[in-house]
Amino acid sequence: MDDSLAQHTQAAQTLQQQAIAAIDAASSLSELESIRVTYLGKQGEITSLLKLVSQVPADQRSVYGQAVNAAKKIVQQQIQGKKGVIEAQLQAEQLANERLDVTLPGPHHAEGSLHPITQTIRFLRHIFHHYGFVEADGSEVEDDFHNFTALNIGPTHPARAMHDTFYFQGDRLLRTHTSPAQIHTMEHQAPPLRIISLGKVYRCDSDPTHSPMFHQLEGLVVSENATLVDLKTLLDQFFTAFFGEGVQVRFRPSYFPFTEPSCEVDIKMPGGDSWLEVMGCGMVHPEVFRQVGIDTQRYRGYAFGVGIDRLAMLRYGIQDLRLFFENDIDFLRQF
Repeated sequence: MDDSLAQHTQAAQTLQQQAIAAIDAASSLSELESIRVTYLGKQGEITSLLKLVSQVPADQRSVYGQAVNAAKKIVQQQIQGKKGVIEAQLQAEQLANERLDVTLPGPHHAEGSLHPITQTIRFLRHIFHHYGFVEADGSEVEDDFHNFTALNIGPTHPARAMHDTFYFQGDRLLRTHTSPAQIHTMEHQAPPLRIISLGKVYRCDSDPTHSPMFHQLEGLVVSENATLVDLKTLLDQFFTAFFGEGVQVRFRPSYFPFTEPSCEVDIKMPGGDSWLEVMGCGMVHPEVFRQVGIDTQRYRGYAFGVGIDRLAMLRYGIQDLRLFFENDIDFLRQF
C-alpha cells in the first residue's frame, strides 16, 4: 500500500475509534448530537477526510473512499444504537417519576343540559302522547295551498296580513304555523284522527315577546262525535299537567278563519293575579274539511294551537323571548 494511502486510511480508523469512545461515554442526547456534528457534520472530522481524496493517487482513491465511508457508516450505527439506549433510559425514568394514581378522582367538569325550549318540547310530547295523540311531522317550506287556502284563508283574506309571511318565488313560503302538517295528514289518512304537530314556524316579527322564528304546537282531533266540551276538557287537563294544580283556565269567543266557533284561551298561573292569553282553539271549520275531502256531514273536529316559546317563558319565568336564542352560557346553565 502506498504510504500516502496508508496514512490517510489510518487517519480514518483513528477518528473512528475516537468517535466510538466518545459515543460510549455519552450520557445524554445533547452530547450524542454534539459528537455527531464533530465527526459527521458538514465540517466534521470524518467528513473532512473525504475532501482529501485529491491528495491520494488516482488508482488508490477508490480504496481510500471506501475506507472513509466505512468509518462513517460505523460511527453512524454506533450513534443510532447509543441514541436508542439513552431514549429507553429516559423513558424508564419518566415512567418511574410520573406514575399515575388511577384511584384518584378525576377533574370536575360541569354537566351540560338540554336547551329550555327542547325541554319544553319533550314535556309537551310526553303529555300529549299520554292523551293518545300521534305526532305528525311537516316541512318548514310549504306551498300557499297547504299553509293558507286549505285552512280557509283565501288570497284576499285579511288574516294573511297578520302572518307577515316570508315568501319564495312561485307559491313557496316558510310556513307560518304547523297547521300544514294537519292538512297533509287529512289528505292521506282517513278519520278518526288525533294528532299533534310541533316545530319551527316563521313570521316577520321581532320584539321581546316575538321572534321571526319560533316554535309552535298544534293539535287536531277528527271524529264522528268531537265536541267543544271535549276540547275544553282536554285543555283544562293539559294546562294542569303543564303548570301544575291551581292554574285557572278560561275561554273567550274569538275569530279564526279555520275554526268556527273559535276561542281564545287565557290562564291565571297558580298564585298569580292576572289573566294571560296563551292559546287559540275552536271547532274545525267545515270548509277546511271540504278542502281535504272529509265528509262534513259525518265528521267533526276541534283544533288548538299554542306557541311553545310562550309556554317556556311562563313555565320558567322568562320575560324576554330573545334570551332563548342568544346562547348566553350563564343563562342556559340555569336549566
